[in-house]
Amino acid sequence: MTRRLFLALLLLFSANAWALTTAQLTTLAADINAQASLASARANKDATLCILFYNATASPAWTVWKTNVSVTEVGRAFNGAELAGLTTGNQTRLQTIAQYSAAGINPSLADQRAFFDDVFSGAGGTNTRAKLLILWKRLATAGEKLFSTGTGSDASPATLVFEGPIRDVDVQQAMGW
Repeated sequence: MTRRLFLALLLLFSANAWALTTAQLTTLAADINAQASLASARANKDATLCILFYNATASPAWTVWKTNVSVTEVGRAFNGAELAGLTTGNQTRLQTIAQYSAAGINPSLADQRAFFDDVFSGAGGTNTRAKLLILWKRLATAGEKLFSTGTGSDASPATLVFEGPIRDVDVQQAMGW
């Protein structure tokens, strides 16, 4: 009995963990109503068509900063010769950030990107900076694009306000179905 209660509470809390805010639901409803390609979904109250649309990669492409990159992925982006050429101070800085970033690096934060640009500054870090810049970015889904801020270009990625899939419950709540 206790186990079932625990599982029920876990499901309840995990179901709400991704819940959109009231303002986001209003924005989602307005966008669903504005999308000509979702006319049949609106007419048939078909949340599945909506979630397929919003969970597909945004078209045209919309580039965003990633919010979490593992320390391992970051390390793999380092150019070996450039890493070997770092000063002792910069090597220490990298070790420190690795120790305090077990959960990963958040490149959506400008200071996180600036840290690595500074460590690999100058001609001796050109390749690593270029590889890290590629690693820091990804394409957003249409739903993530809807809630992001910025230009969304490769040169100037947008910042995610909401990350993850749009769920059928989100569509149903937004549309009142």
